Amino acid sequence: MPQKLSAVALAFVVAVLALQTSGCRPSPSPKIAAEYLEKTFPVRGKVLSTDATHVMLDHEAVPGFMEAMTMAYKLKDPSIVSELHPGDRITARIVVQQDASGFRDAELDNIVVIAQARPDYKPPVQYHTPQVGDAVPDFRMLNQSGRTISLSQFKGKVLVATFIYTRCPLADYCPRMSRNFAEIDKTLGEDPALYGQTHLLSISFDPAYDTPAVLRSYGGAYTGNYTKETFKHWDFAAPPEKELAQVTQFFGVGVTPGENKTLNHSLSTAVIGKDGRIAAWYPTNDWKPEEVVAAVKKAAAS
Repeated sequence: MPQKLSAVALAFVVAVLALQTSGCRPSPSPKIAAEYLEKTFPVRGKVLSTDATHVMLDHEAVPGFMEAMTMAYKLKDPSIVSELHPGDRITARIVVQQDASGFRDAELDNIVVIAQARPDYKPPVQYHTPQVGDAVPDFRMLNQSGRTISLSQFKGKVLVATFIYTRCPLADYCPRMSRNFAEIDKTLGEDPALYGQTHLLSISFDPAYDTPAVLRSYGGAYTGNYTKETFKHWDFAAPPEKELAQVTQFFGVGVTPGENKTLNHSLSTAVIGKDGRIAAWYPTNDWKPEEVVAAVKKAAAS
């Protein structure tokens, strides 16, 4: 066992040195910095080890950034290292700088532990990983019109659900989900028969702020109809505070407080069949609207 730990530690040091020599460079001058473009990518993986400022992560492929691999990432907020343990599974955001020569200065931010592996620790939250065929509980929530809706009322239709909060500042997270849903809504609208068999639902995990009035304004902006939106095909809703954890945990959405009243969170988008069971699940933001539309058509035909 000591030899194994030593190997991991050695790999960690090598990876850190590699980043320092090939990827991480001294801070550029203000003039050069202006030519850099900051990009973000969602990542899921398992923690192998940590030090005061870095985490060694065995992660899945990150589309547009790199293939699945094990490497060390600098923590944007080093104070979170005390919450990370070998074996923990996390979702996070990779923040990198990009210029003509490629990516550099990768940092890990928005870290959410979705499965705790520390042997002497019983996690307070157990996240469910949605699987095709899983029956979705009849969750209740308050929509943009101040009405209580339940998932069971959509049985007989294909329901596409995603998670957002209206104050999200990350363009690649909630705003991207809402833009994608707007495109899905438009595409489905081109087929009246399919449109009548489907419904969209954006679920907020910030019910304290995302009141019906806030959700109505947010939703109207994304549909493009603003105050004239009727919300007949796309609801924006939030579960009651006391039931929020049940909803987020079932759909595998981790949410933790961030800085300046923001929320660090993972993503989850599900296609729920007419029978109320999961037909497809997308845990990141790399899905395309056309992929989901194809899944919707398949579910509608079954």
